[in-house]
Amino acid sequence: MKYRINNIKCLLVIALSFGSMLNAQDKKTKRAKADFNSYAYAEAIESYEELVKEGYTSEEIHKNLGDAYYQKGDYNASAYWYEQLFAEPQINVDTEYLYKYAQTLKSSGNYELSHVWMQKFAEQKKGDIRAFKFQENKDYLDKIKENSQRYDIKNIPVNSASADFAPSFFGEQLIFSTARDTGRILKSVHKWNNKPFTNLYTTKVTENGEFSVAERLSKKLNKKTHESSTAFTKDGSTVYFTRNNSKNGNFLRDKEGLSRLKIYRATLNDGEWEDIMELPFNSENYSVAHPTLSNDEKKLYFASDMPGTYGQSDIFVVDINEDGTFGTPKNLGNEINTESRETFPFITEDEVLYFASDGHPGLGGLDIFATKIDDMDALYILNVGEPVNSVQDDFSFILDQKLKKGYFASSREGGVGSDDIYSFTETRSLDLQCRTELTGVVKDGKTGEPLKDADIKVYNSKNELVSGSNTNGTGMFTTEGNCAKGNYKILAFKKDYEEGEKTVVTEKGKDFNDIEIILTQIDKSAPVGTDLAKYLNIDPIYFDFDEYFIREDASVSINKVLAYLNEFPSVKVEVRSHTDSRANDVYNKNLSTKRAKATADYLIKKGISSDRITYEGYGETALVNNCSNNVPCSKESHQLNRRSEFIVVE
Repeated sequence: MKYRINNIKCLLVIALSFGSMLNAQDKKTKRAKADFNSYAYAEAIESYEELVKEGYTSEEIHKNLGDAYYQKGDYNASAYWYEQLFAEPQINVDTEYLYKYAQTLKSSGNYELSHVWMQKFAEQKKGDIRAFKFQENKDYLDKIKENSQRYDIKNIPVNSASADFAPSFFGEQLIFSTARDTGRILKSVHKWNNKPFTNLYTTKVTENGEFSVAERLSKKLNKKTHESSTAFTKDGSTVYFTRNNSKNGNFLRDKEGLSRLKIYRATLNDGEWEDIMELPFNSENYSVAHPTLSNDEKKLYFASDMPGTYGQSDIFVVDINEDGTFGTPKNLGNEINTESRETFPFITEDEVLYFASDGHPGLGGLDIFATKIDDMDALYILNVGEPVNSVQDDFSFILDQKLKKGYFASSREGGVGSDDIYSFTETRSLDLQCRTELTGVVKDGKTGEPLKDADIKVYNSKNELVSGSNTNGTGMFTTEGNCAKGNYKILAFKKDYEEGEKTVVTEKGKDFNDIEIILTQIDKSAPVGTDLAKYLNIDPIYFDFDEYFIREDASVSINKVLAYLNEFPSVKVEVRSHTDSRANDVYNKNLSTKRAKATADYLIKKGISSDRITYEGYGETALVNNCSNNVPCSKESHQLNRRSEFIVVE
């Protein structure tokens, strides 16, 4: 009996101890989850890793540890915990974790395995912008290598042991954001990474590249909140800057406990920053940050996760009106923005947009990309390559285009603090002209033999000449499109041959090969009395009702007559113009004469001698159908009579 009682006591103690252990585990799990959900990632990591040391693991622990390190920018640690997550049997998590794991693997240089997981992501999420960009750029590492080694970089001496980032130009000064303040006020500890909140500092930069001791900017700009990412007008009188949502210098938080980022504007009066106001498109429910001004200072670019954002943050633009008010922010679109982070925009004088992204193919973490935004239909986004980009976060790039010098921030190894500012000199300019290569062959239609020395011209869908070239000794040609997605018309010309044409439909930036153009040999000059419109098999030269200007579609046909006249310089033609039967005979006679003269003038302006061109207006005297006076006809039938002819007279 005594033995049984002692045994029961032991079991009770074990049960109580086990219950106590479960209770402790539950408390730690709840505390870790609460820290994670309130974005206190440093504390969440500490709590979760204590649980792991004690032998507790779960899908939630692995996910949250991976995410917490991801948010802190520690991608190597994040990759480790994502690896543990996917090692669990029968794992079924959101496909976004496939992308995150692929991204973090790059930071350890494991691109091969990263591509394996990226392929899994692309297969499961085919509609994703990032998946499309990966599938279309499998050779992105080779392209990055080609674009690398364009910059000489240096770690600048004003960096601290804390985070220093977001440089901007302000005359001879370099303004930047830093976390070097001690954080002696408890509220100024940033719970995302256990670092003090950032303030704005300034340092003077000499022509020799020397830096003065960094000092804090005005107290009017620096409060007990984050301040970062400034953009100054050229005259130095206005600054746009980023600050947490605040009131009287203290935090204001949303329902989730987040103090969102906002852009503010301040004016310099007698050396003091005053009239600080937040921009009207800020919100308590989303962040607006990292402003930069266009060269004419009429547009403000920024990053935000406002409604209409594709991913975690996108680049937006808003018009600045002459009275200082603002238009409606516009998303720059999914050529630039992805489902991940696009942030820290900067615009140069030549409208080159630099921005940081972890959604476009890169080396790891945030990479810096560039694109010309003066033609949104032909955007070509370029990774600026090493050494500016690394396997860690690289961001907040700025450039003085005239001096070819600038700054950026990076969390790469070897720095002084967690984020450091680096200066750079651009030794080789970026080539941001996107090109579509078109290759093919021109052949004789009768013999099939290749034709050398044929002229090649490429026109886009707007009938604008894009490029040209000539065929070589084997009839081959290589020329370019201008990168925009759409139709390209490729024309081939050769003496004694009819013009050949091929239309191709290309994707943006995608090469088009194996184009074959067949040319048919033509007889020598046409005999007297020949209508070149029929002889050259061109579309009739039609005119609009009661008009005599050359329509855009008509110019294509006239240009074929022009080519013929250039090929046979002894030929003379009479331009004969006709009208429909509407209006009276005298009026139509005058109108047709104007049309004939307009057609003749077009050829003369293109270089044909005036003594080779005569013209005559025939009014409604030579109708091609029965649509004479008082005969009811359709508009289309009348259109057939409004035409020009080219009759060989000598």
